[in-house]
Amino acid sequence: MTEQVLLQQVIHGDRTAQRELYSRYSGCAASVAMRYVADTEAMKDVLQESFVKIFTSLSQFEYRGEGSLKAWVMRIVVNMSLNYLKRRARFVEAERIPDVPDDHDEEPDLMRVPPERLMAMIGELPPGYRTVLNLFVFERKSHQEIARLLGIKENSSASQYLRAKKLLAKKIKNYIRDNDEERLI
Repeated sequence: MTEQVLLQQVIHGDRTAQRELYSRYSGCAASVAMRYVADTEAMKDVLQESFVKIFTSLSQFEYRGEGSLKAWVMRIVVNMSLNYLKRRARFVEAERIPDVPDDHDEEPDLMRVPPERLMAMIGELPPGYRTVLNLFVFERKSHQEIARLLGIKENSSASQYLRAKKLLAKKIKNYIRDNDEERLI
């Protein structure tokens, strides 16, 4: 069933179509929410709130071709995740964030880290770092847009992104080192 047909059926109250929409997008939506909200129970709450918003706002959605419904659903999940974080976490200004030691080595080899482990490492970052990294890398937002979304200064967004990158690189290097040492044993 195409997105357009699914959309029309859901708008007309078809319960089977509603279940289909949820089952089609809930896995991807959960992954997106988990990038922002590291706690599983909180992520489930965000996911539930997201689908309530999706179903109550669907009549306002403007279909723009195959893939537009999924993109809209994921945008709602990101926004609901950010709303959750704003209610629960304080985003720290750059001046109050402890420095991450500079590591002048080259970038770590991401190909040596399984995707699920990399996502877990991102989930282990402090909330501000994780949020800015996700918005910059996955949502392709500028630091100006991130600052506006989170209510922080633009330089704080840039600083948190750089610190998130350094901390993530350190985690990746440690993972690679630990795996290399295990192979030698």
